Amino acid sequence: MSAQDIGSAYLSDALRSFRSYKRLAEEAMAQASDQDLFRLIDPEANSIAMLVKHITGNMRSRWTDFLTSDGEKPNRHRDQEFIIAPGATRADVMQWWDEGWQRLFAAITPLTPDDLQRTVTIAGREHTVLQAITRQLLHYAGHINQIILLAKHFRGPEWKTLSIPKGKSEAVTREYESRHAARREA
Repeated sequence: MSAQDIGSAYLSDALRSFRSYKRLAEEAMAQASDQDLFRLIDPEANSIAMLVKHITGNMRSRWTDFLTSDGEKPNRHRDQEFIIAPGATRADVMQWWDEGWQRLFAAITPLTPDDLQRTVTIAGREHTVLQAITRQLLHYAGHINQIILLAKHFRGPEWKTLSIPKGKSEAVTREYESRHAARREA
């Protein structure tokens, strides 16, 4: 496999992973009530809305002019991302969410394998584009898993799993193997 092929595969997988985490968070937030989006489990915790505001504030900073300016923009006020104004609504949260993801996809989609070795800065530190993408993927995955945990906690027994239900692993594996075998035979 050539370096170009590896680079193409990396970019494709990174986009697939970002889309997957975006979808998981959206499915989790859809199960949370409007009130639960803003609910704190303790005074020092973050709400789902705070996590969304932080993720999307980070996205705005990192992905705006991604290749040409420092990823930590001087107009970013990170501490403000953890403050939700009174009167904020689910629609506001989802607007932040959509705008952040639009920036991310607009920055990553046009990249080519040759771009992966280019250098970008984040808070004055140099990273390859590959390192910067991986850094953000891991950062967002951590916070998205927090969103999922909070939504699941608030939903309780009414939660609809986003993956394989407990006690169903073997049945799901058998179903997958059966479908995969049928494809090979076709």
